[in-house]
Parts: sequence; structure tokens; C-alpha cells
Amino acid sequence: MINYEKLYIGGRWVAPSLDERIEVRSPHDHSLVGRAAQAAPADVDAAVASARQAFDHSPWPALPPERRRALVARFNELHAARAHEIAALVTSENGSPAWFTQSLQTSLTEQTAAYLRSSESFGWEEEVTSPSGARSLVRREPVGVVAAVIPWNAPHQSALVKVIPALLAGCTVILKVAPETPLDGLLLGELFTEAGFPDGVVSILPAGRETSEYLVSHPGIDKIAFTGSTRAGRRIAAIAGEHLKRVSLELGGKSASIVLDDADLDTVAGAAPLLAFANSGQSCVAHTRLLVPRSRYEDFVAAVAAAAEQVTVGDPADPRHMVGPLVTAAQKERVESYIRSGLDDGARLVVGGLGAPEGLEQGNYVKPTVFADVDNSMRIAREEIFGPVLVVIPYEDEEDAVRIANDSPYGLGGGVWTTDAERGLAVARRVRTGTFLVNGAPIGFDAPFGGYKASGVGREFGTVGLSQYVEHKSISV
Repeated sequence: MINYEKLYIGGRWVAPSLDERIEVRSPHDHSLVGRAAQAAPADVDAAVASARQAFDHSPWPALPPERRRALVARFNELHAARAHEIAALVTSENGSPAWFTQSLQTSLTEQTAAYLRSSESFGWEEEVTSPSGARSLVRREPVGVVAAVIPWNAPHQSALVKVIPALLAGCTVILKVAPETPLDGLLLGELFTEAGFPDGVVSILPAGRETSEYLVSHPGIDKIAFTGSTRAGRRIAAIAGEHLKRVSLELGGKSASIVLDDADLDTVAGAAPLLAFANSGQSCVAHTRLLVPRSRYEDFVAAVAAAAEQVTVGDPADPRHMVGPLVTAAQKERVESYIRSGLDDGARLVVGGLGAPEGLEQGNYVKPTVFADVDNSMRIAREEIFGPVLVVIPYEDEEDAVRIANDSPYGLGGGVWTTDAERGLAVARRVRTGTFLVNGAPIGFDAPFGGYKASGVGREFGTVGLSQYVEHKSISV
């Protein structure tokens, strides 16, 4: 069992203001995984004071960018060396399947490397001359003290995609980790210390919603970086607006994969369950709407259903299982309520349904589920379920497919399947989402990631992600 008795505040391990501990239990069998200290408002005050001291009165924000890059590069080496250990810990905490956590954790080395490359060519200080002859020195300076608030579903990815660019920019950071995954969050403190970050630069606080709101409302915070639900994002945006804080939000999604009439059936059938059910469907970019031409509808429904029936479900620590349990019993109940809604609205159940898979009743398991004959107005087509539920929606022609894909409050991800890459690219240009895959192409860490509409504000990854943590200053000379 893992036990963190202290919080990580300003680079030091500090006793929490409360005696309460967060108890982490396995979503698979509810066995005890570990305990962690829980932050309260008094601990937030201490973390903000430490971060403000480091930002306002220490050399940190004015260090040459290469000095900060060296520390981040060292952290990246240390983090990569423990990738497999961290992945196993995350799986034990939140139930994410081992194949997913191992793959994602390994990829974070490149995510951080992309930020390091961006920092090298960022143009921290540039001279600009207008046609009139006016000369300005344009500086990119750190935005200040950053509150990074992250969810439980991909904790280190969500943490480092915010913390790393903030540190490279010269900000100080308070990382608020979810109470479902406090152990891997506090483990990051060990790595920041070993990497040699100065006092005050990084704090890590596991806490629930009330303490999170206290943090983002704190007058000592200059910038909020949040990943989570659209509902929570709206609340944070309101707080940021009231206090005129800088804010970036990576929120929910209901991504559509458009299957064009020339698409290869076997290719689509093989990819659709993975794109919808990865991380047990607990992914903001899950492709949970599959749009299929009516002329080939039943063939695709049958092929996708056959592929979904082969999806293995079970102990997430076993890499043979594609789908594991959901993070909490409450999340399981939420997903089952959506399945019930689909049945009530008249959607045709072709795979899965209500109830736990046989033999897995002790955990937070739901059956990977596929619905056909879904209308885009149904709840299961419009709302983010955050579980392994895929809906197959028919369309009449390409124009209709684009219309349905765009008929969503969200705009985070999406994709198109076709044997004509140029045709796929033309469709991609018409769909209003921040990220789009043509024939399942991988997402790169140098290109920006984020959403349109209710899927968020701002972008992460690479140069654009780094720019979210700076202010632009113009000095006329």
C-alpha cells in the first residue's frame, strides 16, 4: 500500500492542515490501494504564498530560457525512467487498462520533448519595425502563478501538458490533482525535487471540488489551466471572468467519425471500437458517434458489432483486457443511465446493454455497448457519456454527414474514413472541431490540441500550448 502523509508545497513535503486522508480503492475489486494527504483552503493559501514568493521575488521567472529547459529536460529523463511504474500505479488507482496507461505514459516523454523544442525556437524577445519606422521590442514574459486543475482519467498527461509549458515560460505552478488519483500526483513531487527545481516553483495538492474552487478563486492566482467536464469548465470560466484571470479550458467532446461511402469495411470495423472504448470510454476525444452512409448502413453495423463483441473486459492490470472498470460506482451508474436512456428512446441495442459483464459484478464494470438506429437528437448522441458506449447514426449523403457531425454542442475531435485521402481532407476542413483524424492518423505533439464550442478555450501542445503561459509586452525603442 502506498501512503503519502504530506503535501508537496513549494518543493517541500509539508504536513497538511487537516488530519483527513483520501483513501484510494481499486475500481476493479475495491481493495485498498493507498492513502494520501488531502489539501484544504489553508494549504492552498500556503501553496499560493510560496508560489507568489518564488515568482515575485526569486530569480526563477527571469532565468534564461535555457536554464529552465535544462531542468525540464532532467525532469523528463527521470519521469521516463519510471514510466512503467507510474502506469501501473495509475491503473490501480483509476482502473485504466494497462495497455492504455503503459502506452500513454511512454508517450509523455515525446509530449514534453515537443515543448522543449518549442521553447528553443519560441522567440522570447524579438524586434519589430513598422513601415513608419517605429521600433518595438516584443517580449514574451511568464503570465505568473498558474493553477493547473486536472481530472483523473489520464492524470500525468493532463498534468504535464500544463505544468511543463508553464515552467518553461517561467511561471510558478500549483497542480491540483483529483481525489481519485492523488498517489500518482504526489509522486510527481519526488521527480520535481530530484530534478532540482527551486523552492516555491511547484506545489501539488490533492483535493475535491470545494478546495479546487477556492484555489481558482484565489487572488494570488494569475492563470487557470483546467481539464475536465464542460459543466465544471463553465464555472471556472465564470470565476476567471469575474476576476479577469487568464484561463485555458480543455473540456468534453462527442466526436463523430464519418464513414464515407468508399471506406473499407474491415478497416472501419477494426478501428471503431478502439477509438470509442479506449480507456474504457473515459476519454474526452473518444469517437463515440459513428456516421455511416445509409446505402451501406446494415453492413457496417454488423461489422462494427462483430468487432465490439470481441472486446475483452476484465482486470485492468492484465494487458490482455481492452476495457477495464469505470473509475467509481457513481460513474458506472451514470453510464448505465445513458444506456437506459438509449433503450427508452428507441435506439436498437446491438452489443452490450445494462448489467455488469459476467463474473465482474464486484467492480465498477459496464458492458461495452453499441447502439444502432440512433437519431442525432437523442441524449446518447448529444451528451458526453464518458463510458464505453458507441452510437451508429445513418446519413444520406456527404453534405448530410457533415451537417450531423457539426450538429453538436461540442467540437473537440472527429475523423473521416475513406480510400480517397484528398476527399477525406476536404471533409476534415468542413467539420468544426479542433482535432480531426483522416483514416485514423496519429496525433502529433507539435500541433495544437483543443476544442471549438463547448469543448474548450485555448490550445495545448507545442508552440501554441507554450504561448498560453506568456504575456506579450511591447517596448517602443
